[in-house]
Amino acid sequence: MVQVKICGLMNREAILTAVDAGTDLIGFVFARSKRRITKEEAADLAKYIPPNVKKVGVFVNEEMEVIQEIAREAGLDYVQLHGDESPDFCREIGLPVIKAFHVASPEDLDKVARYDCDYYLLDSPAGKYRGGNGEKFDWTIVKERDFLNKKILLAGGLHADNVAAAIDEVNPAGVDVSSGVETDGVKDLDKIREFILAAKKGETNGII
Repeated sequence: MVQVKICGLMNREAILTAVDAGTDLIGFVFARSKRRITKEEAADLAKYIPPNVKKVGVFVNEEMEVIQEIAREAGLDYVQLHGDESPDFCREIGLPVIKAFHVASPEDLDKVARYDCDYYLLDSPAGKYRGGNGEKFDWTIVKERDFLNKKILLAGGLHADNVAAAIDEVNPAGVDVSSGVETDGVKDLDKIREFILAAKKGETNGII
């Protein structure tokens, strides 16, 4: 079953909408971003997330102790690392890890083999911030790659109108969206619902 992650949520209404629509993971951004929240805000918002929906904290080149402290206080289930974190760092952090990789060429996918993580998020090349740029990369780069049963999350430029096609072409374990469910830089409740519905429909075609 394809997993859906809605990232960069900052308020109760967006979280409740995503949960009600059937999201599997909710992402809180703790890195420099317009979507950044504090660990206190995340801990408060976590009260509205049921146990079956997993909480993910997004970090970029953060110190291990800081990540671990925020994970404890916010009750994170996963940490998503969007920086230059090494395979050793990912192993030693002591938490389930989603490691992000920016994909501009087939060679960028060679890095995945060096990491032993729970999920591997493939995103478009970094812009001003690492992730959440709303740009799609060339999915055909991923299509022919054998990741040896590693769980791939697809991100970058996804929205309700193209997520089913993305699932069809790439066959990922899950999809991740942030700017694709926003209007004027703010989470749009209707777009959240539409994206989750479209992604979940994509798995009914014998794809996942």
